[in-house]
Amino acid sequence: MARRKNETFWILNERRNKMHLGFIGFGEAAFELALGLSKYENIRVTAYDPLWDVEEFSALVLKRANEANAMLVESPELVLNAVDAVIVAVPANKALEVSKQLKPIIIKDCIYIDVSASGPDVKKEIALNVNEQGGKFVDAAMMGPLPVYKHKVPILGSGDGTDIFLDLMKDYEMNMTKVSNIPGEATAVKLIRSIHMKGVAALYLELLEAAYKFNVENLVIDSISETMNGRSFEETMNRLVTGTSIHALRRSIELGGTIDMLDAANIDSMMSQAAKVKLEKLADLNLREKFKGEKPEHWLQVIEACKVIS
Repeated sequence: MARRKNETFWILNERRNKMHLGFIGFGEAAFELALGLSKYENIRVTAYDPLWDVEEFSALVLKRANEANAMLVESPELVLNAVDAVIVAVPANKALEVSKQLKPIIIKDCIYIDVSASGPDVKKEIALNVNEQGGKFVDAAMMGPLPVYKHKVPILGSGDGTDIFLDLMKDYEMNMTKVSNIPGEATAVKLIRSIHMKGVAALYLELLEAAYKFNVENLVIDSISETMNGRSFEETMNRLVTGTSIHALRRSIELGGTIDMLDAANIDSMMSQAAKVKLEKLADLNLREKFKGEKPEHWLQVIEACKVIS
């Protein structure tokens, strides 16, 4: 431990002449945030991690606490009873259960920041647990790599505690933007963004494996670069979506040829197959007829048309 057990209680009686931030869970995410904040003299960090006394992990937890100048304590109560705000940094599949466990010890006006990747519905349930105890909730979605940015990582925040937390952290160069007062909306941005960021990486892997197999990687990359370069993401996205709305059937058939080629070469065509199914469903909506064969100007027209028809 960073201090012996009988020494940890000093945090309960010390005058709050510094910003006091707590962490429940002191894994990599919490550590990187705390490490970045450790350069500021007028902030204190107190942390609890359930692995502090587990033999395989205790040394790592203690090492992280020492490096980040964090007071490591032996119970979550010692965190929640002392801090101005608490960042709960636990795995997504544990976040709701942790909020239930912490609920009896959440004090009035506690600022509870959940940085897990739990879905919007889970964030709403966590917010309810916090609000029922008189606390304020922040759904915090971290939008970049913590080892690179540390506490300056871009963060989207939503929930009724967002404004308060922004005010508390205004002197510490945190890069946080408010989305709304509705818990879950910040996380929704992160998870929807992942459709592209994770999906396109998987798509690139399939593309590059095929290009390498057929020894045409340079030609393929150069051709796609010529198509994509010099245009913004929004311009490219709009062009592809609006064009596909009226050419979905033809493009799904063309993709079928790609899948046949990949299968014959014993290359996993999972991403292409999924894209073909999506295009076929779009073709079934017959947007070509709705738009009278003319490509719509904006992607929103396509999404609204899909919603009305479906």
